[in-house]
Amino acid sequence: MNAKVSEVLSAVLERFKDSDIPEAVAYSLYPIPDIPSARWSLMNRTLMFLGGTRDARGYRQWQQANRFVKKGSKALYILVPFVRKVDGSGDEKEMLYGFGRKPVFAVEDTDGENLDYQEIELPDLPLLDRAREWGISVKAIPGKYRYQGFYSQDRKEIALATPEERVFFHELSHAGHQRIKGKLTGGQDPMQEIVAELCAAVLCKLVGRQPNDTLGNSFRYIEEYAEKIKISPHSACLKVMSESEKVLKLILSKDSEIPVQAAA
Repeated sequence: MNAKVSEVLSAVLERFKDSDIPEAVAYSLYPIPDIPSARWSLMNRTLMFLGGTRDARGYRQWQQANRFVKKGSKALYILVPFVRKVDGSGDEKEMLYGFGRKPVFAVEDTDGENLDYQEIELPDLPLLDRAREWGISVKAIPGKYRYQGFYSQDRKEIALATPEERVFFHELSHAGHQRIKGKLTGGQDPMQEIVAELCAAVLCKLVGRQPNDTLGNSFRYIEEYAEKIKISPHSACLKVMSESEKVLKLILSKDSEIPVQAAA
């Protein structure tokens, strides 16, 4: 195997020791349209995520987007197939004969014109200080996700593809739940998702500033996950009520210095 390719694969295997490969694969599966990495293999999207970014491109691709790689930036490496055209029985075919590695650069290491998803303006969200107090960064990510945001417990990061408070509250509730449990189950665990959404609905009522009513969306979200474990939304909420109360108390503890409004 090519030594440089072997180096890339060895780096991936090394990350298994830190237990962050399953998380990286999970987030790499999120559909991200309209950027070049959407067409990459799962392996390369995972390498990109492990490299600390959700948008990486080659030098010329950044130039085409009117952005430029900062001097001294360190490249990430993805794997590219080497294909050779061969003649076989009168037909021209393509044959894979190996892999190489290609340097790409993270959006964080570029300057220039804003990309579409960088135009997302996250408002001054209620409880944002709580996230920062817990050492969690909150950032905008490329939009049009099937999921509108996620919380990475290993990276201590909330990523949002929408300015909706409910989505932020949902991910903040995951962060609070992790602080109580120590470690969340990887993937979309139904009970964890129901806890987060129930807490988000309560936080929308208590501290939310946005006028739109999102309870209908919250119910449908809880209903979807309740169906996966074959119970009713009502029963699901009852099952997680105690756990949800702990999360809410942690988020809204007195030292947060965040005023709680009376529910309407």
